[in-house]
Amino acid sequence: MFESLDATLLARFQFAFTVSFHIVFPAFSIGLASYLAVLEGLWLWTKDEVYFALFNFWKTIFALAFGMGVVSGIVMSYQFGTNWSVFSDKAGPVIGPLMGYEVLTAFFLEAGFLGVMLFGLNRVGPKLHFFATLMVAVGTLISATWILAANSWMQTPAGFAVNDVGQFVPVDWWAVIFNPSFPYRLVHMVLAAYLTTAFVVGGVGAYHLLRGDAPKRAKKMFSMAMWMAAIVAPIQIFAGDMHGLNTLEHQPVKVMAMEGHYQSHPDGAPLILFGIPNSAEQRVDYAIEIPKLSSLILKHDLNAPLAGLDSVPKELHPPVGIVFWAFRIMVGIGFAMLSIGLWSLWCRWRGTLGENRWLHRAAVLMGPAGFVAVLAGWVTTEVGRQPYTVYGHLLTANSVAPIDAPAVATSLIAFIVVYFLVFGAGTFYILRLMGRLPRDPMPDLQDGPLRTAGITPAIATKTGSHHHGA
Repeated sequence: MFESLDATLLARFQFAFTVSFHIVFPAFSIGLASYLAVLEGLWLWTKDEVYFALFNFWKTIFALAFGMGVVSGIVMSYQFGTNWSVFSDKAGPVIGPLMGYEVLTAFFLEAGFLGVMLFGLNRVGPKLHFFATLMVAVGTLISATWILAANSWMQTPAGFAVNDVGQFVPVDWWAVIFNPSFPYRLVHMVLAAYLTTAFVVGGVGAYHLLRGDAPKRAKKMFSMAMWMAAIVAPIQIFAGDMHGLNTLEHQPVKVMAMEGHYQSHPDGAPLILFGIPNSAEQRVDYAIEIPKLSSLILKHDLNAPLAGLDSVPKELHPPVGIVFWAFRIMVGIGFAMLSIGLWSLWCRWRGTLGENRWLHRAAVLMGPAGFVAVLAGWVTTEVGRQPYTVYGHLLTANSVAPIDAPAVATSLIAFIVVYFLVFGAGTFYILRLMGRLPRDPMPDLQDGPLRTAGITPAIATKTGSHHHGA
């Protein structure tokens, strides 16, 4: 049944499938850990119980997302041994220590303080508990740092030599870790995680505002999320532009695929907004384009020449259609996020942030947008790197283990079934929790019970007291 399939393609698809499931959980938990630290800090500072209630609400959701992120991440690392053993052998001296540092620093830090954050408030006191929450948040950021250092080295390798048996060995760890694309990739990913979390929190807050549940808590949640969207979305667009310029310098073929530039443009390249990439004919069909704008964005000069894929051997072309559309989905969602942020500022200025139901509906629709943008960005950067695993040095075809297609296909089917069952159930439970925001507490009763019209407390009489005594 699977004999005709290509083992390398199946192995790539299996890794893409598992990493796609995995990435959504860290993208959420990185931002949510920082949000929990902010909520607890504001509670300690202001003594406002709304912040503490929101902290407890999101804490449970964080624990579930964190757990699913850990489990889905372990599965991926096994694939380095099963499907990608040649890559592990050749790149292991560089990639292995970076993965190990992530476990030794970030994972131990998160795991050590997570229990205190979830269950220890009444045992260690609020200040030490806040420290534990901060450590969990710092741990998620350290984790992102090591993983992105490893991934960025594969994109822009530096600080290494090749030994007698063809292995990449580190000669300068600073150059390995702080490789040319690492700072841009780290900033872009962390900001993406913060935006993803902001829109989930904003979507949940807007949902409860539309339903009229716990208006005080929902409004606070929504307001905080919209501040994040308004401030971080424009920073992310700027960071993405910087990352794009860095990619043009170090991975020009990826940018050619992102832009849909099959042909070189010696006197200014157009920005292709939409179209259908046609790799067979080496052109973009039905292209809607703005003349010379791509040269202006990438080179800050309308007439700057830009090389196209015709300047690169065809066997080194990445799959242009996937990269082209994934990039546009990511950028489109980024500008949609910016629009929501600006809209929220307008409503805030007019004093209608908590009442504008159209904004709330838009925020609910945009709730999952961050996950889609992260996945689209991940596809852009990983598929755009093809046909290499270590860019410019190790081809994907030379990285795969000596495995047969039926074996990979069988494990892939097992992954798909188990992932959809396990993580589908986990995601469903998280959505159920998000739909149950605890109600605002009733106001304190200062002067005894409230009296409903027409009913007064019975006057205590001797007869009544004898009666009650009987």
